[in-house]
Amino acid sequence: MTIFRGTFIDTPENPFNGGNLRVDSDTGLLVQDGVIVARGPFLEIRSAHPAEQIVDLTDGVVLPGFVDTHVHFPQIRAVGGLGLPLLEWLDRYALPEEARMADVSYATGVANEFVRGLAAAGTTSALVFGAHYSDAVDALFNAASGVGLRITSGLVLSDRLLRPELLTTPVRAYAESLALANRWHNVGRNRYAVTPRFSLSCTDDLLATCRELMDAIPGALFTSHVNENEAEIASVADLFGGADYVTTYDRHGLVDRRTVLAHNVHPTDVELKVLATSGATVAHCPTSNAALGSGLFPLSRHLQYGVRVALGSDVGAGTGFSLLKEGLQAYFCQQLLADQGRPLTAAHLLYLSTAAGAEALDLPHVGHLSVGQHFDAQLLRPADGSPLAVGLTHAEDTEEALARIFTLGTPADVQAVWINGTLLHS
Repeated sequence: MTIFRGTFIDTPENPFNGGNLRVDSDTGLLVQDGVIVARGPFLEIRSAHPAEQIVDLTDGVVLPGFVDTHVHFPQIRAVGGLGLPLLEWLDRYALPEEARMADVSYATGVANEFVRGLAAAGTTSALVFGAHYSDAVDALFNAASGVGLRITSGLVLSDRLLRPELLTTPVRAYAESLALANRWHNVGRNRYAVTPRFSLSCTDDLLATCRELMDAIPGALFTSHVNENEAEIASVADLFGGADYVTTYDRHGLVDRRTVLAHNVHPTDVELKVLATSGATVAHCPTSNAALGSGLFPLSRHLQYGVRVALGSDVGAGTGFSLLKEGLQAYFCQQLLADQGRPLTAAHLLYLSTAAGAEALDLPHVGHLSVGQHFDAQLLRPADGSPLAVGLTHAEDTEEALARIFTLGTPADVQAVWINGTLLHS
């Protein structure tokens, strides 16, 4: 067993529902086989377990590992393609990179960069848009297994409107997806997600195949995009006889507790009601929405209907892996919505980055640092004299210190990351 000593900040209870930020200074977490088995004042934990190894983290702040609910593995080298709206951006930047995943050696290099980038940013779990090629998805799962991340991903499916080399058929999609799931689903920390790109690039036949895959892969997640861009939404309505975007999935039984849909910047009230009653989650990707000019996310409307929301980085339209940056941009977004926005505190930002994502991805044993949880955590320890170090020195209380972490923090401030009590990045 190991005793981790430090200041721990987490959100075991939802602050949108009245939960408070939990802050414990000079605290001990006793970890056995990767699981927190005791938590309390350090001297008490030490007295009860005098022979156990101590890992002293008192020179920093410990947060739960971040949970990213929407990020694209093939697009890491497309980050920074600015100046275009969604559909033009896809054609100019993202889809050419997606096509390069046909080269296994190229895909393997990208996969290794991708998982290292996640870990370095303090992300320990992620729902990842895979690739349109099975070998590239294998490369991702292999790279994630080597690092130890909790990755849920799958083969990306499309059968119309994209570049020809990215298209499949319902029969092939079923066979290749099921083969990947048989190799990777619930193997180590990997899980499978059925992943149509978006309704714009999927026929009803392919979406029906996605339903068949959900039935064939117990415990699989379903993920796609929804209501990101107004031109995209109009095109989807034209293709599906005027149906709203959520209905294109829901008519095939694809909207339920295992569903995570990215963006939802422009939902109707009817769609929000469906998402709420089904238990689906929306992955809010604020830097991507801003970079592509997609719009400001209506968080208040989601919360009013009871729709679950978590954060996603959406690399490569998003501007990096750090959920600190996404949290700050989420805060900005709500400020800009004025009386229609939902003012956010630092506690909200931490919850959206951790426990909300864990709930969305059906990872009940991560997201906060309570007894019984896996020790998935990150140490933030800024360099002496850095803006964040100065800000933390002059913070009046922990809420203010956490706000400064989200405002000034970067992956360079993440000094160590653990999954199941095992150090990943130092």
